[in-house]
Amino acid sequence: MAEPDEKSPLVKRRNSSEDEEELTGCGASAACDPRRALHRFLVLWLICFLSFGSYFCYDNPAALQSQIKKDMHVNTGTFMTLYSWYSWPNVILCFFGGFLLDRVFGIRLGTIIFSLFVLAGQCVFALGAQLNLFWLMEAGRFIFGIGGESLAVAQNTYAVTWFRGKELNMVFGLQLSFSRVGSTVNMNVMSPVYKWISGYVGEGYITLGYALWVGAGTCVLSLLCGLLLGYYDKRAARILKRDAGKTGEVIRITDVKDFPATFWLITVICVAYYVAVFPFIGLGLVFFEEKFDLNPTSANAVNSLVYIISAGASPVLGFLVDKTGKNVFWVILAILVTLACHMMLAFTFWNPYIAMSIMGVSYSLLACALWPIVAFIIPENQLGTAYGFMQSIQNLGLAVISIVAGSIVDQKGYLLLEVFFLAWLCLALIAGVVLYLVDAVRGGALNMSTWERDAQEEAEEKAKAAEQDERVRFKPRSAFALRNRFYSRIGAKLPDHFDIHTSSFFRRGVTQ
Repeated sequence: MAEPDEKSPLVKRRNSSEDEEELTGCGASAACDPRRALHRFLVLWLICFLSFGSYFCYDNPAALQSQIKKDMHVNTGTFMTLYSWYSWPNVILCFFGGFLLDRVFGIRLGTIIFSLFVLAGQCVFALGAQLNLFWLMEAGRFIFGIGGESLAVAQNTYAVTWFRGKELNMVFGLQLSFSRVGSTVNMNVMSPVYKWISGYVGEGYITLGYALWVGAGTCVLSLLCGLLLGYYDKRAARILKRDAGKTGEVIRITDVKDFPATFWLITVICVAYYVAVFPFIGLGLVFFEEKFDLNPTSANAVNSLVYIISAGASPVLGFLVDKTGKNVFWVILAILVTLACHMMLAFTFWNPYIAMSIMGVSYSLLACALWPIVAFIIPENQLGTAYGFMQSIQNLGLAVISIVAGSIVDQKGYLLLEVFFLAWLCLALIAGVVLYLVDAVRGGALNMSTWERDAQEEAEEKAKAAEQDERVRFKPRSAFALRNRFYSRIGAKLPDHFDIHTSSFFRRGVTQ
């Protein structure tokens, strides 16, 4: 009987290819194998369309502002509550969306549940319009808000699970672009859809309800994407022997007390800037109709320019910020440009296409430059809390300012509304300048160029390596080493197998 090879290891090392399941037939084709690029490309399309319905329906009120106010007999302040009710649940859910996906539902079931919330909310919203019950429309927007923001978290989690490294930057850029495409399509489609339906049933709240059911159809598309993603992700997990994806968010409310002043300045910029953009788009349709004498189709086209420009500009500007650094500089520049755009819209009668196109670029630039700054000042284990807190405060600001903006339009008109938005942008500008000064006093880490940051990281790595070398050099000797050192000093013969340190001992010992 042959004896086993004594040189073979008792426990064999397994590589990933041995762990993975072997596929045959159609399952082994490029379109069905999760290890192949084509299959991952098809999954990418599902990830991008996962939030299409959510973004399409979010701005349904903006696209149908005139029709909602007329058919439901509400003023502008009441109309803007449709945006506030979306934001209220996300003041809380921004902290717990990742926790629910990680610990309670899991990414697959959680995605389907939040997609169902989005669909249910839009259905209740449309039903409220058909029944001429505005309070039911508000309830629908509240339900819609419960799923909307958390669905975006699920989308990011799927992206991180399926794509790694440099691919991830491209994937996030495509996600943002598809989201803006959904908003753009809504702005340019819903008003013609309402007009087409009114040709059959006449204008009124019933026509409004039918038009909003079209939005519900896009939510069904997103739900189907969620179901398919769940199936393909579960199949890939079985084949590749990997666990379901997790958001990686860790929320500890107590961490807030440790955040530096620069974080709070960034939060002020975030709130003050976005309340001057999103509520303005929500009220923009009638503004462009009244001030610039545009028809509803043209007014919606102008109002959607921010989203159209953002869809194409975000990946390009993200690449620019990645290559140049100087995040604080780009943030201040974006605020200044947006401030100039609002001044053009408020105090001139220049073609609004100019101001809105430029605003689309500055809006994209701020998003690309502002959010990454948080990662420079907050430790990685506290990033979940930091981003959750920023989004929570942002939603709180949007909920309150949306109602205030609508009331200003009812009582004072659109000119004072623009002055109101200019005041918020001035606050954002002041916070940006203070952030620059505080950072400059502390060494300018947040406004470093990419080359400076790379050089600093390289120097820190070298210093860390040198420190580790020093620790090794002065590491206390073991009892075994001390005993042999003593033997060497008195001239005793060391064991034959002790060959590594023998020469060093004799150089420091009796041979010197």
